[in-house]
Amino acid sequence: MATPLTRQATDAARPGYRHDWTVEEVTALLERPLNDLLFEAQSIHRHHFDPNEVQLSTLLNIKTGGCPEDCAYCPQSARYDTGVEADSLLDVATVRAAAETARANGATRFCMGAAWRSPKDRDLEKVAELIEAVKDLGMESCVTLGMLKPGQAERLKASGLDYYNHNLDTSPEFYGEIISTRTYQDRLDTLESVRDAGINVCCGGIVGMGETRTDRAGLLINLANLPQHPESVPINLLVKVSGTPLDDTPDIEPLDMIRMIAAARIMMPESYVRLSAGRESMSDEAQALCFFAGANSIFYGEQLLTTPNPVADADRALFDKLGLRASAH
Repeated sequence: MATPLTRQATDAARPGYRHDWTVEEVTALLERPLNDLLFEAQSIHRHHFDPNEVQLSTLLNIKTGGCPEDCAYCPQSARYDTGVEADSLLDVATVRAAAETARANGATRFCMGAAWRSPKDRDLEKVAELIEAVKDLGMESCVTLGMLKPGQAERLKASGLDYYNHNLDTSPEFYGEIISTRTYQDRLDTLESVRDAGINVCCGGIVGMGETRTDRAGLLINLANLPQHPESVPINLLVKVSGTPLDDTPDIEPLDMIRMIAAARIMMPESYVRLSAGRESMSDEAQALCFFAGANSIFYGEQLLTTPNPVADADRALFDKLGLRASAH
């Protein structure tokens, strides 16, 4: 079983790995009878992974609020009155203590998020120190810092960074309904910079923002049709926050989330598919079907950046009920 760091520079020559999906194909995939969809997804999943292992990751907000972007779902945007106050970057001691707690609770990857449009070089040097502190604990590191300028991905690589998260959020067609302060191409350019620097890519999106099934297909296509599949693919369910433009968006059916997980597993067979934001609103049964559909990574802890997330004790109880165990990496 290949690990992310030993994967080839391209998936193009690998059996079962495609980068030419069409909207028609993926829409049909999402509309398949559920039993057929889940059977294929589970078959592919257990071919590449232990079906009863789930990667545990913890996410810490290292710089809160004050972001100049206008992402309609995000409580950290300075444009919306959400009660989230802008704060400064956390220090090394605070981050190290949080990472030690996460490791003690079983996490193998420690992810750090900062509410920036793009990091300044002086801030990047501070983040590099945080990455080094996490790596000293023997954990994988991941950061999400916004768009990267030339040379910044290389600096992060030099600090030992394992993963960079930069989501596409949705389809190119629906994107303009959610964000106007950066383009879809801006996001793709950052992903290219990360990949070129030799850092593993963490990239996914959000469902439940009012998009159509065709938009969900478009998101999956833009992920799977990258030159190399992202090593991690977080599928987020919108967490509605008072004060954001999407606060009153109608809820989606849990099965829509399950179908997205299954399609992501089929289209990106060797990626870690993360059941990410929105889990706190899902029943145990819905989460169980997501794991069956191929989700094999979760965030756990008290919150995801500034929104709630199931606590570790609840996750351990769920794992016990389902016979799941934390993976060693």
